[in-house]
Amino acid sequence: MQGELSNPLRSREYGLKIANEVNKESENIVKRLGRPVRIMNFCGTHEWTITHYGIRSLVSHNVELIPGPGCPVCITPGYYVDLLIDLSFNNYTVLTYGDAYKLPGTSGKKPRSLFQAASIGGRVRVVYSFTDAVKIATEKPSEKFVFFAVGFETTIPATAIPIFYGKVPDNLYVLIAYRYTPPVMKYLLINHPEVEIDGIIAPGHVSAIIGSESWRFLPDEFRLPVVVSGFEPIDVLTSILLIVKMLNEGKPNLVNEYSRVVKPEGSAFVKDIMNRVHENVDSYWRGIGVIPGSGARLREPYKRLDILTHLGLEEEIVEDKLPGCICDKVVLGLTKPVDCPLFMKACKPQSPYGPCMVSSEGACRIWAESI
Repeated sequence: MQGELSNPLRSREYGLKIANEVNKESENIVKRLGRPVRIMNFCGTHEWTITHYGIRSLVSHNVELIPGPGCPVCITPGYYVDLLIDLSFNNYTVLTYGDAYKLPGTSGKKPRSLFQAASIGGRVRVVYSFTDAVKIATEKPSEKFVFFAVGFETTIPATAIPIFYGKVPDNLYVLIAYRYTPPVMKYLLINHPEVEIDGIIAPGHVSAIIGSESWRFLPDEFRLPVVVSGFEPIDVLTSILLIVKMLNEGKPNLVNEYSRVVKPEGSAFVKDIMNRVHENVDSYWRGIGVIPGSGARLREPYKRLDILTHLGLEEEIVEDKLPGCICDKVVLGLTKPVDCPLFMKACKPQSPYGPCMVSSEGACRIWAESI
């Protein structure tokens, strides 16, 4: 508690001051639109900050904060889980982040998650990093391992850099489930205008890699104000205020609020390695569809580490929307977690049914843990 009181980025007094300014600045916009200002916070960590610190209650009269598609586990295809479960019973040890451990596969498949597979003899281990996976595989050269590479641009370097420098042993394969974030934002705006987004809080961690300028298309093409934000409550409140001011002035632009971490160009070194190791491909997002240029695949000569290539498999698109689950609509900002009939009934943090309840970055999980 003392740490939070002494942290200016968590100052209650300063936060209330910004929130009051947001409400004053947004009054004219609300009158003009006939509804609250709708701001989408892309990142799951932003959603956690908004929920944990009660930011919605501070700006609830004038501003609606919408969780966006910023949960990589939530949109990871169930087909990948099915494949890994099969491998865990066929001489491969699956190495996975804890966030994906309970991610369900496609409907009707049993066991339905790596967690359930492990409980009945599947070879599955939770690791904290790809470095852990490399260490485990190196120590057991006679065994075969596959790492579940889930994430957005923030986690891609964790595998790309060791792969580029030849640090991966021959008995360790990778299932690439990486997705790029700007394409899904463009997809949402083009295909779902009914969401009625007035401004966007762009992800800070992702932007530290790809650069704030990666979001320039939002004001230039869609006339939407966008702020690359940090993750403290004052960061988020400041970002909301900046968006509201741009809307009031009728001058949408790109603002980098998180300049203490994010550069306009991002990390040139990391981006270069990512591009050398991976190529962009059209990829499927769970329950949503194939989004152009939103995925990554290993290039030559690194393709030998791809488990699909090793097994001679082509990536499949398998229907993976679970009956009754509306995670796909939550991810796209079309509805709220509490609108799901399964929320905190058949789907809870301790026993998740849908993918949005599995990850700590899923909106359903965040909302459930705030109750």
